[in-house]
Amino acid sequence: MSRFLQIHHASVIVAELAPSLAFYVDVLGMELDDTRPELGFNGAWLKAGAQQIHLLELPNPDPVGGRPAHAGRDRHTALLVTGLEQLVQRLETAGVGFTRSRSGRRAVFCRDPDGNAVELIEAGGEPQADVVETYATTPAP
Repeated sequence: MSRFLQIHHASVIVAELAPSLAFYVDVLGMELDDTRPELGFNGAWLKAGAQQIHLLELPNPDPVGGRPAHAGRDRHTALLVTGLEQLVQRLETAGVGFTRSRSGRRAVFCRDPDGNAVELIEAGGEPQADVVETYATTPAP
């Protein structure tokens, strides 16, 4: 029987790599993963724990405008983080708008320079943190 263990990576289409790296690395504090091979187009891999975010500098087939004001009502990539309030301060300092989760969870939603939605969820005591650990350590039946 097949099992899905975790997400390996999520790909995000960006118009220009430099402003996207400024957001993901300089503002959010993500780390570059230098194992990305040459793929014939500009891009970068970012570390997100044992997983990755792949930034792909490619033409975007999706509409950028007309997205919901609250990114929680849009497709988004959710990242489990520590130090959420420090990240909120970094977003504010960089002038990046955000909204708090409407579920009552300690989380915020923001958008990268291309309008891609990102959810930042505080780790610790959340069911999501337990799920990651359970799937990573539980043997297959």
